[in-house]
Amino acid sequence: MIDNPILVLAATGGQGRAVTDALLDRGAGVRALVQNPDDEAARRLADRGVEVVAGSLSDQASLAAAMQGVAGVFAYTTPFVDGVEAEVAQGQAILAAAGEQRVPHLVFSSLANADQGTGVPIFESKARIEAQLVSGDVPYTILGPTSFLDMVNLGSAQRILSGALDMPLHSDKPLKQLARTDHGAFAAGVLLNPTRYVGQRINLASDENTPTQMAATLSATLGTEVRHEYIPLAQVENSDVRSVWAFLDGPGYTVDVPALHAAHPEIAWTSFADWTRSAFSTAD
Repeated sequence: MIDNPILVLAATGGQGRAVTDALLDRGAGVRALVQNPDDEAARRLADRGVEVVAGSLSDQASLAAAMQGVAGVFAYTTPFVDGVEAEVAQGQAILAAAGEQRVPHLVFSSLANADQGTGVPIFESKARIEAQLVSGDVPYTILGPTSFLDMVNLGSAQRILSGALDMPLHSDKPLKQLARTDHGAFAAGVLLNPTRYVGQRINLASDENTPTQMAATLSATLGTEVRHEYIPLAQVENSDVRSVWAFLDGPGYTVDVPALHAAHPEIAWTSFADWTRSAFSTAD
């Protein structure tokens, strides 16, 4: 076990929480960078023995301070607050801070296929960050998550419970998806065993199903019929989100799921059916 803590950026977000949970489960020391150490989510981390520090993904000084003496960093950037240029600026601040502190290993959570010239704005912003990371001096591993399972429905869980799976994806189009717990476990494994993964880019997916298959699984779990309702792309208001769904309904993610799972049997690899049973376990 490594002696120094691992820094998790945006530790109260969906990805950061999953990575933090997985690291704590493995007995690792965790330092968490959060915007507000006094909010409830941050206090819960502190109660679990996490060292909570204040900072911002766009503030190099606070990032560098948080990176002092760490064994590794889990880094994540987002375009969904201030746009893609702000996301690139976040990446630049993170990488500059990591270089300043000579971070021994940085795991960057990007997107599957972001390095393949998709033309999707929120993929391309991550590609720009990846390019800077690869050309720099900080030892790195890039993870490319596919669509997270808990983002399966454009509407809400209530829509699924009422019998509608809303997706701007044709019924026979396979979608590769990732459980956050699997993402967290994989990232934790990389952070705790960096030698095996330095310099690699690994796309991640837990399962692959068409909307028709997803609806059938949900129907079996809930004991009531769920139908896939195709949502025309024109009805997706956010242009960045619309471009993602256009990509998913077109070329889609290129992840060899069986090969990935065979290469990493240490990960549970949550199926859509398993996730559905967990997510809707309290459904009436």
